[in-house]
Amino acid sequence: MLRAFLITLLLATPAAAQNLVLGLSESEVAITTTFDGSDILVFGAIKHESAVTQEAKLDLIVTVKGPDQATTVYRKDRRFGIWVNAATVEVDAAPSFYAIETTRPIADILGEEADRYYEITLPRVIKPSAEGHGDNDVALFTKALMRIRQDANKYQLREWDAALIDNTLFRTDVELPANLVEGAYEVSVFLLKDKKVISTYSTILDVRKAGLERWMYNLSRQQPFYYGILSLIIAISAGWGASAIFRVFQR
Repeated sequence: MLRAFLITLLLATPAAAQNLVLGLSESEVAITTTFDGSDILVFGAIKHESAVTQEAKLDLIVTVKGPDQATTVYRKDRRFGIWVNAATVEVDAAPSFYAIETTRPIADILGEEADRYYEITLPRVIKPSAEGHGDNDVALFTKALMRIRQDANKYQLREWDAALIDNTLFRTDVELPANLVEGAYEVSVFLLKDKKVISTYSTILDVRKAGLERWMYNLSRQQPFYYGILSLIIAISAGWGASAIFRVFQR
């Protein structure tokens, strides 16, 4: 117990005196009807209190983490000629979006103990439920969830994309896809030396629906009956309009 406490204390306390300053090109992202994604510039500086720390070999990891969501991962099997859900694993919490940008390959700059404490890599931020499942099943389903969301550009790992200039200035661009979930996105910067985190800083990027998207969303939550009527009217109008245009072109 004492050894585990000392390890945790060492990981939680910066080994050197560096302070991080972090800024974003945008503090808010508005999701509108024409929103097709956005690029966010994450930039900042490292303040060194001695020349020794400034000359040390340092690395950076920048993460952007969307709101956590509970989800269910299914495995389909073919039975009697029909594809059915044969097994499931419940995931208590998984980020709706997660991006990692690094100065070098993450395996070369991040140690296992630091990752366990700060929960930086994807397997650490996904929290599957182990109830009724073996460790192998949980790991298999977790990898499947990661693969699906990586294909949808919701989970990103971009090594070498973060730039650290003279151990002082840093910057990176994070690509936000169009299919974002609204909420508070945590932007974190981890400063590393010898595979240990020596300083960290976090801020919030606010992602919200705006304009017509916001009005329709609020209506669906607060007045579902009127939202259903409006959706029906829009569907009928769209069908009638398409039919009228088709008849015009047939003449």
